[in-house]
This record gives sequence, C-alpha cells and structure tokens, in this order.
Amino acid sequence: MRYCRIVVTGRNRRWIEAAVHSFCGYGSSVIGCDAEVGVEQWLEPSDTPDGRPGVKILIFGFSSKAVQDAVVNRTGQCLMTCPTTAVYAGAENSNGEEGESVERVPLGKHLRFFGDGFQKSKLIADRRFWRIPVMDGEFLVEDLVTVRKGVAGGNLLILAQEQGTALDAAERAVAAIAELAEVITPFPGGVVRSGSKVGSRYPSLRASTSDRYCPTLRGRVESNLPENVNCVYEIVVDGTSSKAVAQATRTGIEAAVGEGVVSISAGNYGGKLGKHHFYLHDIMGETTA
Repeated sequence: MRYCRIVVTGRNRRWIEAAVHSFCGYGSSVIGCDAEVGVEQWLEPSDTPDGRPGVKILIFGFSSKAVQDAVVNRTGQCLMTCPTTAVYAGAENSNGEEGESVERVPLGKHLRFFGDGFQKSKLIADRRFWRIPVMDGEFLVEDLVTVRKGVAGGNLLILAQEQGTALDAAERAVAAIAELAEVITPFPGGVVRSGSKVGSRYPSLRASTSDRYCPTLRGRVESNLPENVNCVYEIVVDGTSSKAVAQATRTGIEAAVGEGVVSISAGNYGGKLGKHHFYLHDIMGETTA
C-alpha cells in the first residue's frame, strides 16, 4: 500500500474533531472505499506548524494516484469547508520500508483553483502554501504532500465467550494502539465485526464474510471457533512500516488479554494479501502462550 500523512490544525478541539469526523468518514477499507483513513496522533499547539491545536492523519491506498485522489477530494470537501482549518504536509517521522519510493504529489496545487483567481501563493523555507479566500478569511493549504510505501491490513482476532467481553477487550486494544505513532485502526471505533475472507461464491465480490469465524455458522461450515466462543472482533492495523504494524499488534494483544477472552488469533489469507506476513508467536516471543 501507499500512504500520505497530513497535519490539520484549527481554532480549537471542537473544530478539529469536526474536520476529522468528516475527513475520515467512509474510510474503513479499500475493498469499498477510496482510502483507509484514520487519526495517527492528536497534537498540542507546540507541535504544529501554526501554533494551534492539531491532528496527524494517515491515508492509505493501493497506489500513489489513489492516495492523491483521496487526499485532494477529502481535503476539498471536508477540510476546506470546515471553519478555521489549515492543512500541512505531515512531518516525515517514519522509519519507512527498505527501498521505499517517495513521491511528492499535488494538494493545494489542485485546490487553489477554488479561489477563482484570487488565490495567493507563499513560499516559506522552500515549502509552498496556497492562501485561498473563503468566507471566514483564508484557507491555508500546502502545495505538495508526500506519498510513501506503507503496510496495510495487519490484523488480530479477539475470540471471547460473550459479545460484551469481546468488545471490552477490543476497546482496550484500540485504546492502547492509539497511543502509538505511525499506525491507525481505520474501522469504526477501530473494531471490525464483519471480518472478511478473500473471494466469494459471487464472482463480482472481492471479499466476503469470514464464515469460519461466524458463531451462527458453526455446524454449517468448517469452523475455527472453540465451543465456548460466541463472539469474534477483528482489529485492522495500517502502518508506515512492517515494524510499526508489528509493534501495534503486540500492543493490542497485550491490552486485550483478560477474563473471558478465550484466545487471540489473526486472519490467515494464504499469502494472497501481500508480501508482509505477521506471525503472532514471533511478535509476542516464542515463550508467550
């Protein structure tokens, strides 16, 4: 996968959250969305380019073009429209993947035309910004953003006796992962109930329900569920590198373990989703049960 990082700032947390909810909406899975999108980190004013509260957002897609299109469209519709926001290229704090390619793609360079000829450019320390007039003043947006190689689709499965227990464990895992940089959990609340497998009996579908982990299908399919498991939740992790995804996976597992959690596993897709394979015993250490 490819990813882009942007920094969004605003007058206060209320308007940053409004921007985030809109920008990250419908950004759970590239199976059906233009990108997988989520909050990487919330930022204090001392950590942003303009000294205002802010947030780092990661956007993942299958190609640089897909990421660029998603960032431009979502910024234009969800951030330029949101009161007080400004958008900057994200700081490159990623370790990255070995041999990664780095591309600079247009953002403000496209959005500037909304200014209808009244837009102005400003060059600061070799970074170009566009000032687009809007009805509350100006929308400031960086001219170019960076697209890099990342890793998406890391996952873990929490198998529990009851739904409430499984969801509590999943919430703990997502909260722990949220403390880490360089990763996101793009699904609603970070948790997936409709885990999928590759392919379907219907040729038009790229993915379909993970029937071996559906409690209601026990007895009708070859199930992977122990008898005392009645609920499974999946957590999907996208990261800037395989190292970041592995660390997030371990962090999530450590947080999820608790009473009523029968086991923690992961989806096995037979290598069909890419070259990066995450083996839970390796991630946790061979001495971990």
